[in-house]
Amino acid sequence: MKSAVERIAVIGLGYVGLPVAVALAERFEQVVGFDVAHKRVEALRAGHDWTGEIDGSRLAASTLKITCDAVNLTGCSFFIVTVPTPIDSDNSPDLSPIIKACAMLGPQLSPGAVIVFESTVYPGVTDDICAPLLEEHSGLTRGKDFFLGYSPERINPGDREHRLDSITKVIAAEDAPTLQRLRQVYGAVVSAGLHEAPSIKVAEAAKVIENTQRDLNIALMNELALIFDKMDLSTRDVLEAAGTKWNFLPFSPGLVGGHCIGVDPYYLTHASEKAGYDPEVILAGRRVNSNMSAFVAEKALSMTRGRNVPRIGVLGLTFKANVPDLRNSKVPEVVKILEENGAEVLVHDPRANVVEAQQEYGIDMVASDALVDLDALLISVAHEEFSGWAESFSARLKDDAAILDICSLLKVDMVPPPFRYWSL
Repeated sequence: MKSAVERIAVIGLGYVGLPVAVALAERFEQVVGFDVAHKRVEALRAGHDWTGEIDGSRLAASTLKITCDAVNLTGCSFFIVTVPTPIDSDNSPDLSPIIKACAMLGPQLSPGAVIVFESTVYPGVTDDICAPLLEEHSGLTRGKDFFLGYSPERINPGDREHRLDSITKVIAAEDAPTLQRLRQVYGAVVSAGLHEAPSIKVAEAAKVIENTQRDLNIALMNELALIFDKMDLSTRDVLEAAGTKWNFLPFSPGLVGGHCIGVDPYYLTHASEKAGYDPEVILAGRRVNSNMSAFVAEKALSMTRGRNVPRIGVLGLTFKANVPDLRNSKVPEVVKILEENGAEVLVHDPRANVVEAQQEYGIDMVASDALVDLDALLISVAHEEFSGWAESFSARLKDDAAILDICSLLKVDMVPPPFRYWSL
């Protein structure tokens, strides 16, 4: 039986918001999903989630009310905000989506409402920025008329093992009664359990360091890859050997993009600088990871040197394997450097949206059958669709062509001579 305790609204129906909204609609009688993108709303109403997080049958069976009209939020008692929090061109936090969400939500709030933010922010954003905005646009008083909570999102796009219900959910609220309401709502859909942080700021800080830690660990692997490349050592071989020790952490080098790992550290460093501390290690790691696109492109150019106009195929444009998400992908940076140095680059990605690739990066993707007569093949994303490509190398690559395996999709013995193989 579904609960009627809360009328819930989820603001933002992307990778994070949609799974939350669908899961809640399976346990609560009244759940509204709101998104400002009309095309997104239309697609979801038609039963299609282009993020691939919710399959069509589950979406079609859901009682979730999907809308882009804020009037449908009137009367909701529990709001969950899952809008993106990107960075700007200066790598500073861009809070405009969350600011707009607060301005939109304000007029829809009724006395007693709870607003929970899941968007990744630096410590203090909920209290110091969101609360005053909600008061301004609602005419209500925080802590008296409406109440705030924070529960950081932990959904990993494309991950079929670690899902909303199987990941421990951190929750925090401004007072005990509000925390109890978060406990009732999230406890209904998260079987892995809840961790109750002592304050909203603690929960905000916990989220922002999760991806900062991953960013730094990958940065170490990337720096090791740069060192071992100069020593003519296989980074993969070194890591496999080191990994036999019980406490060696299993991280790998690679291009670090997306809307989390490559972004969240800048939220933490921004807050650190505001507090009077100039971070060193975090920004050093960011610099290493940010420079990997240039390193990969230069490696491809060096392995095709002597070709008049090297024809280079690129497999994968999204920011990670088995997802269609192009946000903050680092592959376009590689493509740009290659083209600026005179290469003819052909990009193929069966999961990425062709229109979005052109609009966001000016890249016209090609079909797989266009990847022939290549001087080099750059495997940049380990999509499942690419697992059998080794069988077609002879038909696609010129003699003595180079294969650059950024994501370690292949093993050396899968690449027959005369092709040259290199992995990050």
